[in-house]
Amino acid sequence: MLLTLLTKMRSNWFHLCILLSGLVSLLAASGFASIPPQMEFQTEVFITVTYDEPINVRSGPSTVLYDIIGNLQPGDTAPALGMSPGQDWVKISFPSGPRGEGWVYIALVSLSPGNLRVVEPPPTSTPLVTATIDPTLAAAYVFKPTATRLPTFTPAPRVVAPQFTEVPVAQNNGGFPMGFLVLGLGIPGLLGYFLSTIRRNR
Repeated sequence: MLLTLLTKMRSNWFHLCILLSGLVSLLAASGFASIPPQMEFQTEVFITVTYDEPINVRSGPSTVLYDIIGNLQPGDTAPALGMSPGQDWVKISFPSGPRGEGWVYIALVSLSPGNLRVVEPPPTSTPLVTATIDPTLAAAYVFKPTATRLPTFTPAPRVVAPQFTEVPVAQNNGGFPMGFLVLGLGIPGLLGYFLSTIRRNR
């Protein structure tokens, strides 16, 4: 009798364990038994225009790549949906925008307390006409440098020292001096000239 009772209790305990195991598995599959992961949430944040003049609302976070889709007046508010990766533009809810949203420059608005997640900017619009350059016109502005001859070294002419020859001086080797001969011939001539002059005056 006791053995039969114990056998039944073991059988019921085994079934109870199987039942509890199935219940835990069902709860885990439905998500009640597992701890929910920590999810990033965003509190409700509003922007307020603090600039003195109307500000532009653009389709993306850039003044060059995105068009103006509207504007906000000083003091206007709008729900903030996110922030650009550079944290210099705020994505807002803008019903008149193409997707019901727009972007404003953060320096022109103030943010209410809260956390804003970083969102990726929308794709830029592709221009309808792509600027091309005429290859013939571009080739006209390609200038090739003219080859110039490099300067060459020319040696200076050789300096030749002048050679001076010594002029021999006539030496008197004991002969009759020519000066005495001239004086000897000139004195009689002068005497003859004076004598002839005196005779004419008489």
